[in-house]
Amino acid sequence: MFASLIGRYERFGIHLGLERVQSLLDLLGQPHRRVPVIHVAGTNGKGSVCAYLSSVLTMAGYRVGRYTSPHLTDWTERICINEQPIDAATLTQHLLDLEAILASTQGVPTQFEVLTALTWQYFAQQQVDIAVIEVGLGGRLDATNVCDQPLVSVITSISRDHWQRLGPTLADIAQEKAGVCKPHCPVVVGPLPPEAKAVVQAKIEELQCPAQWTQPARRVDRPAMATAGLSLDWAAAEGLVFPLHLLGEMQLTNGAVAIAVLQTLRSQGWQISDAAIQQGMANTHWPGRLQWVHWQQQPLLIDGAHNAAAALALRQYVDSLQPSRVHWLMGMLSSKDHGDILRIVLRSGDTLSLMPVPDHSSADERTLAKLARTICPGLARCQCFPSLALALEDAVTLSEQPAPLRVLCGSLYLVGQYLKTYPPTV
Repeated sequence: MFASLIGRYERFGIHLGLERVQSLLDLLGQPHRRVPVIHVAGTNGKGSVCAYLSSVLTMAGYRVGRYTSPHLTDWTERICINEQPIDAATLTQHLLDLEAILASTQGVPTQFEVLTALTWQYFAQQQVDIAVIEVGLGGRLDATNVCDQPLVSVITSISRDHWQRLGPTLADIAQEKAGVCKPHCPVVVGPLPPEAKAVVQAKIEELQCPAQWTQPARRVDRPAMATAGLSLDWAAAEGLVFPLHLLGEMQLTNGAVAIAVLQTLRSQGWQISDAAIQQGMANTHWPGRLQWVHWQQQPLLIDGAHNAAAALALRQYVDSLQPSRVHWLMGMLSSKDHGDILRIVLRSGDTLSLMPVPDHSSADERTLAKLARTICPGLARCQCFPSLALALEDAVTLSEQPAPLRVLCGSLYLVGQYLKTYPPTV
């Protein structure tokens, strides 16, 4: 029921700006002012950082709200308390209550603005101790950017994505993301390209924000005090050693950013023990990003890889596995930089299956196939399929030996469709 109700607002599109959401929050009694907030922006990595922070703070004994987007399989994933998604009936009732208020107002907010206002109200009613809020798009004019005094503002990374709305250059995009910085409030920033770093540095200096510029954590040997339950890769940053449950080299950066945020909270008086950090980092889950699943008893790696930076992170992980060859299953939205993504992931000898991303503005798979052959003439095969199911059937029936590494990527919406259609067994 909720999907059909919230779907009515989709026709109002994306309109960046704070006026509508601020008016809506005023009608709700400004619930966002009753919730201490960590505000997380960035091109890539912000979801992982939110997942790390939510898991650790939950382990530290706090009541933790987490708001992220997009969802993979269900709207309830976006709004969690202590890692548990909001109940579907509760989510629907909150929307109905909100619509009763909207009926007496002029102007209609966007879908994301409605969901954001609903989230603030829910977290305030549930009296969360702290909320980890992920920016939806950009930062400066994003509907989440209504908190005047965040505990910490975070910029995980900046690369070229959503340039149609945020601007064509890294400096333009950085200017938008730096909008989450607030006067005199702490800021944690991940490694940035020089063009973007200069813009963010100028904003931090203008607002006199205490800033921490992080570097990737370094891998370390498993500590002697680690228990059997923490038999994961270990890293060190900010004087702490911690396990990394999420895969990929980029988690050294995301983990370091999360640790820097937690250290900032500690300096503000939040009680977060080293043990809570280690256990919380070990417990972190963030589906759909470098996740191994099985389809018809065959291993399959799934990852969004929806922009160039994310595609590079995926390619680096794939290279670390040293596969003999890779079978890519890909679909992309029409708004993405298709050439950049294909150029990063494809290698001679690879095979490529292309398909549409259902229920979204999808890039034409035949056009993608032509582009892929131009970028990588050495592809062993490039074929189009009308659906994910048919592409998967084809991928497992090929009699290549040894079997290739199979990777489904190109869009979080496509990954979400896979997880919804073929839920992994625990």
